[in-house]
Amino acid sequence: MILDGKALSDRIKAELTAQTTAFTAQTGVTPCLATILVGEDPASAVYVRSKRRSCAKIGYESRHHHLPADTTQADLLQLVHDLNADDAVHGILVQLPLPKSIDADAIIDAIALHKDVDGFHPRSVGHLALKKPGFAPCTPAGIMRLLQESGIELSGKRAVVIGRSAIVGLPAVLMLTHADATVTVAHSRTTRADLEDLVRKADVVVAAVGRPEFVPGAWIKPGAVVIDVGINRVPNPADPDNPRGMLVGDVEFAAAAERASWITPVPGGVGPMTIAMLMTNTLVAARRAAGLVAFGRSGNQPPEPDRRSDGRS
Repeated sequence: MILDGKALSDRIKAELTAQTTAFTAQTGVTPCLATILVGEDPASAVYVRSKRRSCAKIGYESRHHHLPADTTQADLLQLVHDLNADDAVHGILVQLPLPKSIDADAIIDAIALHKDVDGFHPRSVGHLALKKPGFAPCTPAGIMRLLQESGIELSGKRAVVIGRSAIVGLPAVLMLTHADATVTVAHSRTTRADLEDLVRKADVVVAAVGRPEFVPGAWIKPGAVVIDVGINRVPNPADPDNPRGMLVGDVEFAAAAERASWITPVPGGVGPMTIAMLMTNTLVAARRAAGLVAFGRSGNQPPEPDRRSDGRS
């Protein structure tokens, strides 16, 4: 069966639209997400436009800051600090990757914890590891919501996460562990033979390596659940003259679908859920700023603001 992230994302956004209307009527506040894009990376521009469209559809305010590629780290930090201090801004998203001249970790660390709707701040990750309320990275949060809504039982299941990035792989390991799965993480130093053995035994496979069809469908255990995070553009054999090619995941979809019980498509699987969780976190941040009780743990109730010695939070 297909794990339809697009359909679930649309449902979540419809729920958020109703909740936002009620929230604004109650408080007079419009949830606001500030996005920052540095440079002209085409893929990053597409991602930011998609997030801004979702804001408009739900009823959020979207403030976009598009900076030139030669922006200095000091100038970018100043913008982040200004957004931290702006009470009308509830969430801050710095689109990655940043130019090599900028230390991305320093920028992420500068975002106020209660506005870290991407869930990338080190303290956000620490809260996730310790099962404390806080914002989790949106892609693994979307994966868990998709599994939950589909009624897939994780307790006692054997899971393998392929990829150990701070954005997807490691948080997915933590969240699957918190759901009582037995989790193994594979990475670039895992041998191909060991990876095959791990995948063949796994009840749940989360592939997040960014390599087209890296996992052969024949490796998938019959009845396993396959979560494909990869979005890779490759030539389309059916339309070789199309420069845009086609999108494929990290798993060989057709062969895997013959063996899996559930599988996410690419596109239309994990990607839409990532944006749905970002939108959820933004409303949670606005509700928290208004002094209201945050709804639903799936939206990652934010921790108390990080009060710094210089008065910024």
